Amino acid sequence: MKSCRVSLAVAAARRLSAAGDEEKKMAAGKASEPEEDSPRLSAQESDALARVDSSLFGYQRLHEDGASMKALLVKAVRCYESLILKAEGKVDPEFFCQLGHFNLLLEEYPKALSAYQRYYSLQSDYWKNAAFLYGLGMVYFHYNAFQWAIKAFQEVLYIDPGFSRAKEIHLRLGLMFKVNTDYESSLKHFQLALIDSNHCTLSKAEIQFHIAHLYEIQKRYRAAKEAYESLLQTEDLPAQVKAATLQQLGWMHHTVEQLGDKANKDSYAIQCLQKSLEADPNSGQSWYFLGRCYSSIGKVQDAFISYRQSIDKSEASADTWCSIGVLYQQQNQPMDALQAYICAVQLDHSHAAAWMDLGTLYESCNQPQDAIKCYINATRSKFCSNTAALAARIKYLQACKPQPGSSGGAHGSGQSLPPHVSPLDQADDQSSPAKRKRTASPAKSSTESWTNSSAQPPTPNWYLSPQKLQLLEQLRANRSSLKPLQLQMLEQLEAQLSAMHLHQQQMRQNSSGQIRASLPNGPSLPAHPVPRGPAVRPSCSAPPLANGPLPPSVGNNHTPGTRANGDVPYLHPNALPHNCTSPGDTWKSQHLNSAQGLQKGPGSHWAGPNGDRTLSSSASADGGPHNQVGLSATTPSEPAVNHLSSPSSTSSPASSSSQTATSGAPHGTAPTKESAAPQGNGSTAANHHSPERSPPAASADNPQLSKRSPVASSRANHVHPGSSASSPASSPSPRSAAPAAVNGSGGGACSEDSRSPLKLEPPELCIRAALKPSHSSSTVSIYPTSADVLKACRILGKNGLSSISVLLNKCPPPRLPPPPSPPLAKDKLNPPTPSIYLENKRDAFFPPLHQFCTNPSNPVTVIRGLAGALKLDLGLFSTKTLVEANPEHLVEVRTQLCQPADENWDASGLRKQWRCESSRSYTTIAKYAQYQAASFQESLREENEKKGQKEPSDSEITSSETVSRRRKGPFKQVKFGTNIDVSDEKKWKLQLQELSKLPAFARVVSAGNLLSHVGHSILGMNTVQLFMKVPGSRTPGHQEHNNFCAVNINIGPGDCEWFAVPEPYWGMMSEFCEKNNINFLKGSWWPNLEDLYEANVPVYRFIQRPGDLVWLNTGTVHWGQAIGWCNNISWNVGPLTAYQYKLAVERYEWNKLQSVKSMVPMVHLSWNMARNIKVSDHKLFEMIKFCLLRTLKQCQTIKEALVSAGKETIWHRRSRDEPAHYCSICEVEVFNLLFVTSDSYSRKSFVVQCQDCARKGSSELDGFVVLEQYRMEDLMQVYDQFSLAPALHSSSS
Repeated sequence: MKSCRVSLAVAAARRLSAAGDEEKKMAAGKASEPEEDSPRLSAQESDALARVDSSLFGYQRLHEDGASMKALLVKAVRCYESLILKAEGKVDPEFFCQLGHFNLLLEEYPKALSAYQRYYSLQSDYWKNAAFLYGLGMVYFHYNAFQWAIKAFQEVLYIDPGFSRAKEIHLRLGLMFKVNTDYESSLKHFQLALIDSNHCTLSKAEIQFHIAHLYEIQKRYRAAKEAYESLLQTEDLPAQVKAATLQQLGWMHHTVEQLGDKANKDSYAIQCLQKSLEADPNSGQSWYFLGRCYSSIGKVQDAFISYRQSIDKSEASADTWCSIGVLYQQQNQPMDALQAYICAVQLDHSHAAAWMDLGTLYESCNQPQDAIKCYINATRSKFCSNTAALAARIKYLQACKPQPGSSGGAHGSGQSLPPHVSPLDQADDQSSPAKRKRTASPAKSSTESWTNSSAQPPTPNWYLSPQKLQLLEQLRANRSSLKPLQLQMLEQLEAQLSAMHLHQQQMRQNSSGQIRASLPNGPSLPAHPVPRGPAVRPSCSAPPLANGPLPPSVGNNHTPGTRANGDVPYLHPNALPHNCTSPGDTWKSQHLNSAQGLQKGPGSHWAGPNGDRTLSSSASADGGPHNQVGLSATTPSEPAVNHLSSPSSTSSPASSSSQTATSGAPHGTAPTKESAAPQGNGSTAANHHSPERSPPAASADNPQLSKRSPVASSRANHVHPGSSASSPASSPSPRSAAPAAVNGSGGGACSEDSRSPLKLEPPELCIRAALKPSHSSSTVSIYPTSADVLKACRILGKNGLSSISVLLNKCPPPRLPPPPSPPLAKDKLNPPTPSIYLENKRDAFFPPLHQFCTNPSNPVTVIRGLAGALKLDLGLFSTKTLVEANPEHLVEVRTQLCQPADENWDASGLRKQWRCESSRSYTTIAKYAQYQAASFQESLREENEKKGQKEPSDSEITSSETVSRRRKGPFKQVKFGTNIDVSDEKKWKLQLQELSKLPAFARVVSAGNLLSHVGHSILGMNTVQLFMKVPGSRTPGHQEHNNFCAVNINIGPGDCEWFAVPEPYWGMMSEFCEKNNINFLKGSWWPNLEDLYEANVPVYRFIQRPGDLVWLNTGTVHWGQAIGWCNNISWNVGPLTAYQYKLAVERYEWNKLQSVKSMVPMVHLSWNMARNIKVSDHKLFEMIKFCLLRTLKQCQTIKEALVSAGKETIWHRRSRDEPAHYCSICEVEVFNLLFVTSDSYSRKSFVVQCQDCARKGSSELDGFVVLEQYRMEDLMQVYDQFSLAPALHSSSS
């Protein structure tokens, strides 16, 4: 691929030189006209530029030692732009690609984006150019347009797995997936980057830190602890990595219970944090964590010192101020606590814990109206975990009558805390204590205290004693289970405590005057809440927030919290030459001033700790994870360069006033779908297509890019106004349908006419069209003999083309299908589910039944009464029989929340969501049977108890502002016994024999089942799986592996409810998952029916009763939930049809693009089909033959590459029932030629890798042996003998 790319670049440079010579001749003929100042490139300069492309980005230090290269690039840009202007844009598209590369290396991102987009629109087979896709991905990454960057990078790896910057791509994919909370994908890409011996912008230690951090985010604490401690043993560990590792290790020990007893954990945590501060004394976050640890063990003075250091080192933080407030409240200094809490909510208006603590403070001083306002603010936060308790408290306070003769004061006194005023109503000045960067401990003298309070008077004898205070805390902690007398005692103690607090306050006010806390708008610096442990917030009556931390960042801008564990700590300051901002897809959060757009100059981003950008409340509210990507302040001399944060970088809060911390959006109009059009009369660099070709960078789904200021050169940016306002979904291209691309190891055909997700309608990739191969689809015809194929491959190899370019000739990456058109009418979105009622065995074996089920127009079919018609003994699969047969058999258990089948709520019961949470554990059939029976008994008891109870009326539900929407739940947990393997014929002989009564098309094993020709077991696919359920057990949304059909029989006694969406809509389902930050292929999700109906997606919904068989057709998206107590059995079936094979291959290639393992080895299966099956379907024959052709070419080109490298292959015949092989690194299928590490070969363990991963570890394949499982002669014979069989007369297959 690189040789092709270089040759194109050389040709473009030479054309540019020739054009310059032509201009010289024309100028000589026009002596009367003034000579234009047109730059020209010499032949030497053109040759130098021919070797320049996007792969040098980040490695060519133009600002340090590359002055001559920078000058050459600047000259080249001027020359190219001049030529393009004179030619009115009618130049070879390669000019625009080269221009994009030059501007990228110069860090002129708007111009680079404009040039790339121009190339993108002109070059139909742009996807063949890996350097272009890489450069475009880098530009998108710079702008935090992660959705598009991910797609561009994935296409690079798909078309050229051996790309020179593959390690850099894996690194950035790991970072982006981490931000998107797709932790499994992130971990995989970081591990792929770690094994690559090439260079990238992060060191090995930093990548290891990210991996350890991902373990922690996934709550794999033991693995995280081992990884952190292992990293600390590394020699010459950079100080920043060491500080961050110790910080994380310390905070994890403080917050995670399972890492030991509290005393040892706290001691170890403090020790780690102190060592972290030795490595990086300026880490405000480490100081804050240390303060939290000291506070938890009662070292108040040390805690205050640490908090003060935190504020001194990293400016203000809502978490720090809230913790300071808690300490003051513990020390009976309510005025000081008040000011600290006010500082916290000024800095982060959605800081639920600070609002709760402030409400508790007001309530303790008998100011219920102010407390109500604070509690309401707390419930408005998306991150409030105590909404139900707060709603009940608000209702109680509203019902209480105010004290007569007082306006909020206690016991008729005239003194009280200042009334609550929203921080948003105050002016921004420097009187806020949050801006003073100082903290006084309770032990400080009155002159050093913020409130200037004087010494405390003698304690009156009616004050609560320590013993009564302890009793009060115990009663508060057990409020829900108190008896009436205990509740009365609690109320008396609370009233006495409030009077005591008020008296203390009055005494201070009498001696020094009442100090009213000012409420100016806090600094525009956003801050991040941190979970508070119980030891820090004893005064809050609501349960404390969860104490799980978020990981730190080396820029001291770590944001602990339980909102989203997606922080990305960049450990390498000023290493990645791009602008990485905050997460949760910051571009979705619209944190840009509309006047500045993406042109980030000085002051265009907020100052965070040490100059880093931190995440604002609006970013948190958007649901995105807290990204640890910091931004150092840019300088006027480098307006386009935003390197990553460095501890030494600084930025003034005064320069970051584009948005207040408490506002949810920037001043000015936030970009929305309605306001995403270009502003003013300038053009956007990303907007140069005509309206019917809306580029992704200016689409309505990417508002930030379409708000960019007109900075791109007009000479390279031809703008058609209005195109940026058109949504990608609203302008499908007539050429959007493209066939599935088939890599060298896959099957199927391909076409030149394709559209990338990056070109017309990302994310609407297009993988839909016929797989029928044509003579123009490959350099080698599909019908020649194997000898001709290999001969052609040798000729192609000698022409200098890499094996990859041969294998993928004219085959674009796979695409998502566009939405079916025209959209369905609203009254057709709930179609009736096809149901067939069987009366006898003859009905079950009637051929039209098979034809009906496999008809693509029927996504799902319910065959009613199957068990009765076939006299199936379903009792063999009952819980009782299973326990008798194999009581100790392993069961995977998923712990879920029991919810209504058509809804999916978060744990708080406040918001509907797509993410379907569950935790995994394991048990045995006998133990799960006990749980199943106990669950049934418990349900009976609950039913009996409910009979005598009256449901609460609507009038009893509070109308408070805090409960604007009625809360669902609380949900009880249920355990779902899933994926129980019943494939062992010795253990389950009777059960498996009973299933042989089924008609052939639905059996586990049959000649017409593609999966029966794999040659080995694929658990759950060509073997039977059992599911044991209680009501509420959920099977989340998914398509079957490789789009195969599925059979599911309900054993009973209860029913199951099913939902199904036709296969043509899977692209829309994938987009919904992407919008909700869920991996469609590997994530756990439960669709929101309202979203589907709004998008005109039809949903089949039906009940499966005992004895019913559900047939899920090829590619149907489905999910289901148990209504009663029942067991189910299921397996997959592959009908011998072109439609099934085509969709299986499409998913095989899509999985490869998404770096997901395909459970069905389609290459291995295709060769077995060619050996074993006579195919009469012309389409199916062509697709299988095409797969054989491409595999044959791949084997030949790899063998020739090995011969040229002097690497011999070792014959290793394939054994009977040997499973297909997958790369142990990237998980792609490896056919015939296995690259095995020498160590594993000597141990006979055979750790297999693909050629690309092996060469990344060692370019010369040192330490690898290559095993050959098939002789080329044997493969050639199978290929030549596989021919189209005459059509069968029977209509069934």
